[in-house]
Amino acid sequence: MATTARSSRHLTARRIVAASLATAAIGLAAVGSADADAPRPGRVEVLELKLQNDQYETVDVGPAGPSLGDQDVYSGGTVQDGRTVGRGGGSCQVVQVHGAEVTKHCLLTIEVEGGSLTMQSLWTNGSGAPLDMAVTGGTGAYGGARGTVRFWDIGTPDERARVEIQR
Repeated sequence: MATTARSSRHLTARRIVAASLATAAIGLAAVGSADADAPRPGRVEVLELKLQNDQYETVDVGPAGPSLGDQDVYSGGTVQDGRTVGRGGGSCQVVQVHGAEVTKHCLLTIEVEGGSLTMQSLWTNGSGAPLDMAVTGGTGAYGGARGTVRFWDIGTPDERARVEIQR
C-alpha cells in the first residue's frame, strides 16, 4: 500500500512538472505574435497566457518510483485571446531524490513567429509555490532574450503563465 501511494504521488508530481514546463514552452510561444513592432533594446514584453498540453509521457528509467534520470516529456500550445499563438516542448529530468522530495532540472524550447526561446529551472515537487523559469536565450527576433516566466495552477484546466521578456 505504501509503495502504491508513493508511486501515485510520484506520478502526480511528474504530471505537475510536465504540465508546468509545457505551459512555459507554450507561454513563450505567444511572444512572437504578441507584438508586431520591431523590438527596442531595454524593452520588457509582458504576456498573460493560458496553457494547453497536447502530449505527455513519463519515462521511468530506474527502479519503480522516483529515481535519478527519470523524465517527463511534454508538448503543447499557448492560447491568447482565444487563439493558439505558438508551440513548444521540453523535458524535466530527476536530478536529486531525498525521500518524498524530488528535484528535477527542466528545459523548454518554444517556437514563435520570428524565432525561438529557451528556458530552464530546477523544480522540487510539493513546494506549493508558483514555478519560475529563467529565459536563457533565443534565436531570430529573440536573439539575446532573457527574462522570467511564472506558472500558476500547474496541471489544471486553469493553468496560466506570466511571461516577462527583456530584450
